[in-house]
Amino acid sequence: MAYVTIVLALALLQYTFFAYKVGMARGKFGVNAPAVTGHPEFERYYRVQQNTLEQLVVFVPGLLIFAHYLHALTAAGLGVVFLLGRMIYFKAYVAEPKSRGIGFMLTLLPSLALVVGGLIGAVFELI
Repeated sequence: MAYVTIVLALALLQYTFFAYKVGMARGKFGVNAPAVTGHPEFERYYRVQQNTLEQLVVFVPGLLIFAHYLHALTAAGLGVVFLLGRMIYFKAYVAEPKSRGIGFMLTLLPSLALVVGGLIGAVFELI
């Protein structure tokens, strides 16, 4: 479970980094809180942070469920793919939002594998 914990901590730190980048963009582009619209580049940073939060809602429990019912090291490996996908998504979305597809898929697919795999593992434990 140590690998799973490390991946989980890295995911939370990555989200914190994205939040920091939003704060820096606020200052750079003069978008004062509580506004969430303004300069288009600020909005890109903000959307990355919000999308990451939305993805974490699926990823975090999926990671833990998969690790518990199936295999912790595999869960951690899928988590690393998620982290890389999020960084690719971040860089692509800030540069050109239409280019975010690969990063999004490298986020979505591991999350789905974690949730579905964890569900299957839990069901098989019952039978």
